[in-house]
Amino acid sequence: MIIGHYAVGMAAKRWAPRTSLGTLFAAAALLDLIWPVLVLAGIEVVAITPGATAVNPLTFIYYPWSHSLVMSIAWGILFGTGYLLVRRYLVGAIVVALLVVSHWLLDFIVHVPDLPLIPGESPKFGLGLWNSLPASLAVELGLFALGLWIYIRTTKARDLAGQWGLIGMVIFLLAIYAGAIFGPPPPSSAVVAVTDLGQWLIVALAAWVDSHRRTDGRR
Repeated sequence: MIIGHYAVGMAAKRWAPRTSLGTLFAAAALLDLIWPVLVLAGIEVVAITPGATAVNPLTFIYYPWSHSLVMSIAWGILFGTGYLLVRRYLVGAIVVALLVVSHWLLDFIVHVPDLPLIPGESPKFGLGLWNSLPASLAVELGLFALGLWIYIRTTKARDLAGQWGLIGMVIFLLAIYAGAIFGPPPPSSAVVAVTDLGQWLIVALAAWVDSHRRTDGRR
Protein backbone atom coordinates (compact mmCIF):
# COMPACT_ATOMS: atom_id res chain seq x y z
CA MET A 1 0.00 0.00 0.00
CA ILE A 2 0.95 3.65 -0.30
CA ILE A 3 -1.36 6.09 1.48
CA GLY A 4 -3.11 3.20 3.22
CA HIS A 5 -0.23 3.06 5.71
CA TYR A 6 -0.67 6.73 6.51
CA ALA A 7 -4.41 6.14 6.89
CA VAL A 8 -3.73 3.67 9.69
CA GLY A 9 -1.32 6.17 11.24
CA MET A 10 -4.00 8.86 11.28
CA ALA A 11 -6.57 6.50 12.77
CA ALA A 12 -4.10 5.44 15.49
CA LYS A 13 -4.19 8.97 16.92
CA ARG A 14 -7.54 7.99 18.42
CA TRP A 15 -5.83 5.38 20.64
CA ALA A 16 -2.58 7.27 21.31
CA PRO A 17 -3.58 10.94 21.47
CA ARG A 18 -0.32 12.02 23.11
CA THR A 19 1.78 10.54 20.31
CA SER A 20 2.72 12.88 17.46
CA LEU A 21 1.21 12.11 14.08
CA GLY A 22 4.76 12.25 12.73
CA THR A 23 5.74 9.36 14.99
CA LEU A 24 2.60 7.44 14.04
CA PHE A 25 3.39 7.97 10.35
CA ALA A 26 7.01 6.87 10.88
CA ALA A 27 5.83 3.69 12.60
CA ALA A 28 3.22 2.87 9.96
CA ALA A 29 5.72 3.43 7.13
CA LEU A 30 8.81 2.12 8.94
CA LEU A 31 9.37 -0.91 6.72
CA ASP A 32 9.32 1.36 3.67
CA LEU A 33 11.72 3.74 5.40
CA ILE A 34 14.19 0.93 6.09
CA TRP A 35 13.78 -0.76 2.70
CA PRO A 36 15.32 1.96 0.45
CA VAL A 37 18.43 2.10 2.62
CA LEU A 38 18.89 -1.66 2.19
CA VAL A 39 18.24 -1.41 -1.56
CA LEU A 40 20.85 1.33 -1.97
CA ALA A 41 23.28 -0.76 0.10
CA GLY A 42 22.74 -3.74 -2.22
CA ILE A 43 21.31 -5.89 0.58
CA GLU A 44 17.78 -6.05 -0.83
CA VAL A 45 16.77 -6.18 -4.48
CA VAL A 46 13.90 -4.71 -6.50
CA ALA A 47 13.39 -4.62 -10.27
CA ILE A 48 11.34 -2.35 -12.51
CA THR A 49 8.86 -4.53 -14.40
CA PRO A 50 6.21 -2.47 -16.22
CA GLY A 51 2.94 -4.38 -16.09
CA ALA A 52 4.02 -6.55 -13.16
CA THR A 53 0.64 -5.69 -11.66
CA ALA A 54 -2.13 -3.32 -12.72
CA VAL A 55 -1.05 -0.87 -10.01
CA ASN A 56 2.65 -1.27 -9.25
CA PRO A 57 5.50 -1.75 -11.76
CA LEU A 58 7.92 -3.09 -9.15
CA THR A 59 9.01 -6.69 -8.70
CA PHE A 60 10.24 -7.22 -5.15
CA ILE A 61 12.91 -9.87 -5.63
CA TYR A 62 14.52 -9.97 -2.22
CA TYR A 63 13.56 -7.95 0.86
CA PRO A 64 13.37 -10.21 3.91
CA TRP A 65 15.18 -7.86 6.30
CA SER A 66 12.69 -5.07 5.83
CA HIS A 67 9.51 -6.88 4.81
CA SER A 68 9.37 -10.37 6.31
CA LEU A 69 6.71 -10.91 8.96
CA VAL A 70 9.24 -11.91 11.60
CA MET A 71 11.39 -8.86 10.95
CA SER A 72 8.34 -6.55 10.96
CA ILE A 73 7.61 -7.83 14.46
CA ALA A 74 11.24 -7.31 15.45
CA TRP A 75 11.27 -3.76 14.03
CA GLY A 76 7.99 -3.09 15.84
CA ILE A 77 9.39 -4.24 19.18
CA LEU A 78 12.51 -2.15 18.62
CA PHE A 79 10.57 0.96 17.62
CA GLY A 80 8.06 0.59 20.46
CA THR A 81 10.79 0.02 23.03
CA GLY A 82 12.75 3.03 21.83
CA TYR A 83 9.64 5.17 21.96
CA LEU A 84 8.84 3.99 25.49
CA LEU A 85 12.35 4.78 26.70
CA VAL A 86 12.21 8.29 25.25
CA ARG A 87 8.58 9.27 25.87
CA ARG A 88 7.58 7.12 28.87
CA TYR A 89 4.14 6.63 27.31
CA LEU A 90 3.18 2.94 27.40
CA VAL A 91 0.00 3.20 25.33
CA GLY A 92 1.85 5.12 22.65
CA ALA A 93 4.66 2.54 22.64
CA ILE A 94 2.20 -0.31 22.15
CA VAL A 95 0.39 1.56 19.38
CA VAL A 96 3.53 2.41 17.42
CA ALA A 97 4.80 -1.18 17.74
CA LEU A 98 1.50 -2.46 16.35
CA LEU A 99 1.61 0.11 13.56
CA VAL A 100 4.95 -1.25 12.40
CA VAL A 101 3.50 -4.76 12.14
CA SER A 102 0.34 -3.43 10.46
CA HIS A 103 2.53 -2.48 7.50
CA TRP A 104 3.14 -6.16 6.67
CA LEU A 105 -0.54 -7.00 7.10
CA LEU A 106 -1.64 -4.23 4.72
CA ASP A 107 1.05 -5.19 2.21
CA PHE A 108 -0.19 -8.78 2.44
CA ILE A 109 -3.54 -7.59 1.07
CA VAL A 110 -2.17 -5.75 -1.98
CA HIS A 111 1.08 -7.51 -2.91
CA VAL A 112 1.32 -10.52 -5.16
CA PRO A 113 2.89 -13.45 -3.28
CA ASP A 114 6.31 -11.94 -2.59
CA LEU A 115 6.22 -11.24 1.15
CA PRO A 116 8.36 -13.70 3.14
CA LEU A 117 7.63 -14.90 6.64
CA ILE A 118 11.26 -15.03 7.73
CA PRO A 119 14.68 -14.04 6.37
CA GLY A 120 16.23 -16.82 4.32
CA GLU A 121 14.29 -19.59 2.63
CA SER A 122 10.61 -18.90 3.16
CA PRO A 123 7.28 -19.30 1.42
CA LYS A 124 5.96 -16.03 -0.01
CA PHE A 125 2.54 -14.54 0.64
CA GLY A 126 0.23 -11.88 -0.80
CA LEU A 127 -3.42 -11.70 -1.84
CA GLY A 128 -2.65 -9.73 -5.02
CA LEU A 129 -5.12 -6.85 -4.79
CA TRP A 130 -2.74 -4.84 -6.99
CA ASN A 131 -3.82 -7.03 -9.90
CA SER A 132 -7.04 -5.00 -9.98
CA LEU A 133 -6.79 -1.23 -10.34
CA PRO A 134 -10.45 -0.49 -9.46
CA ALA A 135 -10.35 -2.70 -6.38
CA SER A 136 -7.02 -1.23 -5.26
CA LEU A 137 -8.32 2.33 -5.60
CA ALA A 138 -11.52 1.51 -3.74
CA VAL A 139 -9.76 -0.18 -0.83
CA GLU A 140 -6.88 2.27 -0.40
CA LEU A 141 -8.87 5.46 -0.90
CA GLY A 142 -11.63 4.11 1.33
CA LEU A 143 -9.09 3.30 4.04
CA PHE A 144 -7.53 6.75 3.66
CA ALA A 145 -10.93 8.45 4.01
CA LEU A 146 -11.70 6.43 7.14
CA GLY A 147 -8.33 7.19 8.73
CA LEU A 148 -8.68 10.89 7.96
CA TRP A 149 -12.21 10.95 9.39
CA ILE A 150 -11.01 9.35 12.65
CA TYR A 151 -8.10 11.81 12.90
CA ILE A 152 -10.38 14.81 12.33
CA ARG A 153 -12.80 13.51 14.96
CA THR A 154 -9.93 13.00 17.40
CA THR A 155 -8.14 16.35 16.97
CA LYS A 156 -9.08 19.99 16.58
CA ALA A 157 -7.10 22.77 14.91
CA ARG A 158 -5.34 25.14 17.31
CA ASP A 159 -4.91 27.75 14.59
CA LEU A 160 -5.06 28.28 10.84
CA ALA A 161 -1.88 26.25 10.38
CA GLY A 162 -3.60 23.28 11.99
CA GLN A 163 -6.61 23.65 9.71
CA TRP A 164 -4.99 24.46 6.38
CA GLY A 165 -1.87 22.44 7.07
CA LEU A 166 -3.99 19.30 7.37
CA ILE A 167 -5.82 20.13 4.14
CA GLY A 168 -2.51 20.72 2.39
CA MET A 169 -1.05 17.45 3.71
CA VAL A 170 -4.07 15.49 2.49
CA ILE A 171 -3.83 17.06 -0.97
CA PHE A 172 -0.09 16.33 -1.04
CA LEU A 173 -0.59 12.67 -0.10
CA LEU A 174 -3.32 12.21 -2.69
CA ALA A 175 -1.10 13.81 -5.34
CA ILE A 176 1.73 11.43 -4.47
CA TYR A 177 -0.68 8.51 -4.66
CA ALA A 178 -1.99 9.59 -8.06
CA GLY A 179 1.56 9.99 -9.36
CA ALA A 180 2.55 6.54 -8.11
CA ILE A 181 -0.51 4.88 -9.63
CA PHE A 182 -0.87 6.73 -12.92
CA GLY A 183 2.63 8.09 -13.55
CA PRO A 184 5.31 6.41 -15.69
CA PRO A 185 7.46 3.62 -14.24
CA PRO A 186 10.61 4.85 -12.47
CA PRO A 187 13.82 4.61 -14.52
CA SER A 188 15.79 2.51 -12.02
CA SER A 189 15.66 0.81 -8.65
CA ALA A 190 18.03 3.45 -7.26
CA VAL A 191 15.56 6.19 -8.19
CA VAL A 192 12.80 4.23 -6.46
CA ALA A 193 14.88 3.93 -3.30
CA VAL A 194 15.91 7.59 -3.22
CA THR A 195 12.33 8.67 -3.87
CA ASP A 196 11.07 6.46 -1.05
CA LEU A 197 13.49 8.12 1.35
CA GLY A 198 11.45 11.25 0.68
CA GLN A 199 8.81 9.76 2.96
CA TRP A 200 10.80 11.27 5.83
CA LEU A 201 9.54 14.63 4.57
CA ILE A 202 5.98 13.35 4.97
CA VAL A 203 6.80 12.30 8.52
CA ALA A 204 8.14 15.78 9.26
CA LEU A 205 5.10 17.41 7.65
CA ALA A 206 2.74 15.25 9.73
CA ALA A 207 4.59 16.19 12.92
CA TRP A 208 4.29 19.88 12.07
CA VAL A 209 0.58 19.65 11.25
CA ASP A 210 -0.12 17.69 14.42
CA SER A 211 1.72 20.27 16.53
CA HIS A 212 -0.91 22.78 15.41
CA ARG A 213 -3.79 20.54 16.45
CA ARG A 214 -4.93 19.40 19.88
CA THR A 215 -6.62 16.39 21.46
CA ASP A 216 -8.37 16.00 24.78
CA GLY A 217 -5.34 14.14 26.13
CA ARG A 218 -7.10 10.84 26.80
CA ARG A 219 -4.95 7.81 27.71
